[in-house]
Amino acid sequence: MKNVVIGFLGTQLDMGKKRRWRPTVSLVEHADFPVERLEILYDMNFNRLAQQVKRSIEEVSPHTEVMLRNLDLKNPWDFQEVYGKLFDFARAYGFDEHRERYHVHLTTGSHVAQICWFLLTESRHVPARLLQTGPPREDDARPKLDIIDLDLSRYNALQQRFDKLAREYGDQLKGGIETRNDTYNALIDRIELVAGNSDEPILLLGETGTGKSELAERIYNLKLDRRRVKGRLVHVNCATLNGGDAVAMLFGQQRGYTGQAGSERRGLLREADGGILFLDEVDELGLSEQSIILHAIETGRFYPLGSDHEVSSRFQIIAGANRDLRTLASQGRFRPDLLSRLNMWRFELPPLRERREDIEANLLHELARAEKELGNQVGFNADARNRYLKFATSPATQWPGNFRDFRGSVRRLCILSPRGRITKAMVETEIENLQRDWNSASADSDLQLVEALLGEKAGEIDPFDMVQLALVIRTCRQSSSLSQAGRALYAKSRDKRRVQNDADRLRKYLSKFGLDWSMTASAETT
Repeated sequence: MKNVVIGFLGTQLDMGKKRRWRPTVSLVEHADFPVERLEILYDMNFNRLAQQVKRSIEEVSPHTEVMLRNLDLKNPWDFQEVYGKLFDFARAYGFDEHRERYHVHLTTGSHVAQICWFLLTESRHVPARLLQTGPPREDDARPKLDIIDLDLSRYNALQQRFDKLAREYGDQLKGGIETRNDTYNALIDRIELVAGNSDEPILLLGETGTGKSELAERIYNLKLDRRRVKGRLVHVNCATLNGGDAVAMLFGQQRGYTGQAGSERRGLLREADGGILFLDEVDELGLSEQSIILHAIETGRFYPLGSDHEVSSRFQIIAGANRDLRTLASQGRFRPDLLSRLNMWRFELPPLRERREDIEANLLHELARAEKELGNQVGFNADARNRYLKFATSPATQWPGNFRDFRGSVRRLCILSPRGRITKAMVETEIENLQRDWNSASADSDLQLVEALLGEKAGEIDPFDMVQLALVIRTCRQSSSLSQAGRALYAKSRDKRRVQNDADRLRKYLSKFGLDWSMTASAETT
């Protein structure tokens, strides 16, 4: 198979002023690397030098075919121009990999040209290996020639280094916790790729307490380590951005707006310049606030209150939400254009009840955190640890507050532990308190939900029926049709019935309480 080499004319090096070594000519001075064709890209301003180099190559290696290809560059340091012309050259070339083996000479040409060659070969627009040449060493009369293969599988040590770095970034996003949940680990791996390679908005969805705020801070630290940001992480709780003070808090305020000394405010958007603006609970923003913040996100420019001049602030966006923004947009409660802007990279964090295999690792993490913050070491007695883990990982334990409930539970045990030991009796008391609080909150929520539909009649419903009816109403609101809600509610018993009409079963159940599909599905979510 023929060896073909493509490279730029070295406008300085090929004159031979450095050790009388000319890199392009040296390509044909290696008996173990015969070059059948050498194609030299040159600018017409250096036509004379190109002709001299061609003659020198023909003298050293008569069997090598030398082709001079004119490629004029207005600015060899302009990346867009160099890459564009080399890309066009590659598309028009007509590579024949069955008959020829292609190489690109990296030693000549500007640094921009070398980068462009690398990108084109890595993407296979130029199906070639890379060549580097160098002047001969003092103990060797031959010039150096090295072939660089972009197949990293041949460089195990380098590949392992990249893998180790990727694992470190993943561990950083997980807070150093050895998680075992496949869904969560795959999510973190994807976030690591996005955070390290994209500056587009990241949207974090999930129930309250699933760790969106902590993950946003870890993403910021990762971007800081990867030098993708230089500024601060500015945390904005969107639930507080209501009323007349919201605009001043976001965009700042000039003294002239109120006329009072000390009323100047820089604004959170300017504080985030060069960094990340974290819009926590973005689903709580009102429509008017959504409108004004969208313009600032898209343009990076805005007017502080009381100012006649725009100011600029360039920042990256991370947004967090407890509810599905697509559902809110379909209900007219969230602007579709803002959703489109935020939804470039969308990640949904699983709740704790779907990550039970990670509870033990998170327990160790919370104990270590408590030791650091409280200043004393705390541990479980063996029976207490087994009892707590059995409760925490049980399918019956739903953890409605997710990691917020879990963290609070462990912290209480650590603070109340005598002499740094958590006993089984303490664990039993903590479990009773958690269950009582959850049951109370669930009962209050169920009552409010049913009262919103039935009014005073809700007081006539037995507690057992109250729980069941609340579940049915929530399922109806999460479903697009009566049939879909019926399938979700009667999935287990469907196969045991002769007539599998779930919609009719659900319709009859609702009618017992004077309800129908339209009343439950269209009601405002509680």
